[in-house]
Amino acid sequence: MNKEGIYKEILYKAVRSSGAGGQHVNKVSSKVELSFDVASSSHFSELEKELLLKNLSSRLTKKGVLKLSSGESRSQHSNKEKVVKRLFKLLEIGLRTPTKRKPITISNSQKVKRLENKKQLSQKKNLRKKPNLE
Repeated sequence: MNKEGIYKEILYKAVRSSGAGGQHVNKVSSKVELSFDVASSSHFSELEKELLLKNLSSRLTKKGVLKLSSGESRSQHSNKEKVVKRLFKLLEIGLRTPTKRKPITISNSQKVKRLENKKQLSQKKNLRKKPNLE
């Protein structure tokens, strides 16, 4: 994944963060909101876009825009770094293709062993019953 191409398509917006900080929080826009348009990104192929749109569907807007925000730190710069790291982690997860399940074959000896074990357990339980004295 070429990160340089993606950096050019990211839009940032700095807004005022909520939480502790006293008077300073009312003056400074330290929270960073990031938006990345997956649907119209020129960096990804059509196949990759479909994968991302499917895998990240719960995090995308109706127009196919991924929006993330970070207001953990009082520094706008560190919030920007955190939100970009989160974006690349999400893109990496979204581009993963699920591995296909391989059906296993059970050998005849395993089948026989399982059936014998079932018979033994059944006999053990039958022996626990009260005898029929009739």
